Amino acid sequence: MGKAVSLYLHVHQPYRVKPYSIFRASTDHLYFNDETPDTNTNNRFIIEKVAQKSYLPTNEILQKLLDENEGFKLSLSIPGTIIEQFENWAPDVLESFKRLVQTGRVEILAETYHHSLAFFYDKDEFSAQVELHRKKVQEVFGVTPTAFRNTELSYNNDLALWADEAGYKAIITEGWDPILGWRSPNFVYRPAYTDNIRLLMKNYKLSDDVAFRFSDSEWEGWPLTADKYVHWLNAVPDEEDVINLFMDYETFGEHQWDHSGIFEFLSHFPTEFLKHEGNEFVTITESAEKFQSKDFVDIPYIVTWADTERDLTAWTGNAMQRQALETLYSYKSDVVASEDYDLMNDWRKLQASDHFYYMCTKWFNDGDVHAYFSPYDSPYDAFIYYMNVLHDMRFRLSEKGFDV
Repeated sequence: MGKAVSLYLHVHQPYRVKPYSIFRASTDHLYFNDETPDTNTNNRFIIEKVAQKSYLPTNEILQKLLDENEGFKLSLSIPGTIIEQFENWAPDVLESFKRLVQTGRVEILAETYHHSLAFFYDKDEFSAQVELHRKKVQEVFGVTPTAFRNTELSYNNDLALWADEAGYKAIITEGWDPILGWRSPNFVYRPAYTDNIRLLMKNYKLSDDVAFRFSDSEWEGWPLTADKYVHWLNAVPDEEDVINLFMDYETFGEHQWDHSGIFEFLSHFPTEFLKHEGNEFVTITESAEKFQSKDFVDIPYIVTWADTERDLTAWTGNAMQRQALETLYSYKSDVVASEDYDLMNDWRKLQASDHFYYMCTKWFNDGDVHAYFSPYDSPYDAFIYYMNVLHDMRFRLSEKGFDV
């Protein structure tokens, strides 16, 4: 009896805020470091670097795998903000993604355009961003998403109900043990209080073997080869339906560097998996359509795929993060009323979850991960620059007659 794998990859880079001094407020309205020399926060430099290290070589491998293996499929999510950056600074990358989608075996998931946490702060803004993303995906790739993922795989019952009422066939989140209890992540589930939508949950152990542990020479599974990994997948009990492997696109070449062997692994894994009779790859939507719901899952609180807690504390765990979020969303009514496109665009770029992730002050392993991704010297710098930007945004609103 064969195994089914649902491979999902998330593509993302934010518009990083430049080191913004309070003395710039009221004079400098360019918040995002797109061209200036500081390479840690230079968005164009980072896109071009990651394109060479990750996106282009990964897409070349995926294209070859799709061309040579009719049974290979995958799903990906790609927010509107990185599509914009590809359009501006790496059009060859965008074309390579288009070619993948044109095979008909690469599904694009719906999400917020700006990689935001808006669902938990302003549901009207959230819905507007999802609609913006849908239109962008249709415009660029010629497809309409039928499955949904929220930023950072953040999820609860309310989100599932929203997605069900919006007509999505599937939604995804973390397969976290305290939620699953005795259940396995390798099934399709029905979210509580919904009628039609299905829930797929990440197998974080098998996913993180690639995304986080691949190059760790101290790990008992190192070195991880394609045939060893396929052996682990084939060892999953036959009665379980689908193994959900969810990870960042940048796993390949950026988080796990070329010299680790990650590209060789990717080149061989799908082919090795499909050698075994009955094995297949399925997209997120196909999983929801193909497999019966095993059980319903009730998740009244917020779960994400980040940190040991798997909650929102990676973005809301300290007073700086909460103040930044509350201040940002308090500007909403005035920003909308201003009818100023540039102001609205800046406000939405500032919603990206990354800005608040950089302000995290956790310690130990989680803190190390936050520091790895942050372009700033400290979480306090991230907070200060961000709040200085909001101070200037308040000035711009005051110039338009709003008392913020």
